[in-house]
Amino acid sequence: MPPVASPPRALEVRGLVKRYGDVTAVNGLDLAVEPGECFGLLGPNGAGKTTTIEICEGLTEPDAGEVFVLGRRWDRDERALRERLGIALQETQLSDKLTVRETLELFRSFYAHPRTVDDVIALVSLAEKQGARINELSGGQKQRLDVACALVGDPELLFLDEPTTGLDPQSRRQLWDLVEQFKATGRTVLLTTHYMDEAERLADRVAIVDHGRVIALGTPQELIASLGAEYVVAFSLAHEGTVSLETLRAVDGVRAARVDAGTYEVQVTAIHHALPALLGTLERSGLALSQLSTHSPTLEDVFVSLTGRALRDG
Repeated sequence: MPPVASPPRALEVRGLVKRYGDVTAVNGLDLAVEPGECFGLLGPNGAGKTTTIEICEGLTEPDAGEVFVLGRRWDRDERALRERLGIALQETQLSDKLTVRETLELFRSFYAHPRTVDDVIALVSLAEKQGARINELSGGQKQRLDVACALVGDPELLFLDEPTTGLDPQSRRQLWDLVEQFKATGRTVLLTTHYMDEAERLADRVAIVDHGRVIALGTPQELIASLGAEYVVAFSLAHEGTVSLETLRAVDGVRAARVDAGTYEVQVTAIHHALPALLGTLERSGLALSQLSTHSPTLEDVFVSLTGRALRDG
């Protein structure tokens, strides 16, 4: 028997470049997203995430590189691809005069084999609001409607660009549940987000993007483990005191140290040894603490370690 061909990747990006005047937003970026996974794109504003996802969605033309979506190309297969994708942008302008149900009926009409409106309304828990006009919805309800519009075509690949920005914790968790339900059916999700807890909960793999390039790739657990630190100790000094980073890095058990706006962050191993040694060093230098906290390493710490700045920095 001839070998069975493996299915194409859900998304493959090779050498992607996009420039806006003198600014290179995407600079030779490569990505590969496998069918059935939730893939997270992380990075600060201006890192090239939204430009990359808009190119993958067929909304923006690249200056160089190749994009294959479900094994197809936008320049040859646009109509077929539109039937197989769901897209929720950072901000979708829906008609205030339409109701929730009317909006979904409109979006449903764009597809040859859509889901029923009742099915999607139930999925996003908007049954009680189906007769409400868009301008009567809360922020969380509007976000869930945006996702519903992306799901009504029964897509194989779902693009979510910062879907929970500005939402309250309950609305964020409701959207997380939606993504997990979608992924449980074997479908694929490409997610951009600024929230580390969101990426760690939803993403099977993440790519950290900075200055238009992928600078780290792996599962959240792999990237966090790459730091080699068990804890991050954050502290501030009283009376505007200062301590050199060289002094902190010389403390036994300290792997890395940085300071930002008066707050020091020190990555340590064996915290039961490193923390007393750190406090002893500060005391011998005549320095007093104004605050101290510890936490397990996160993807935020990975990004800071790689770039020297936080994920939410502009």
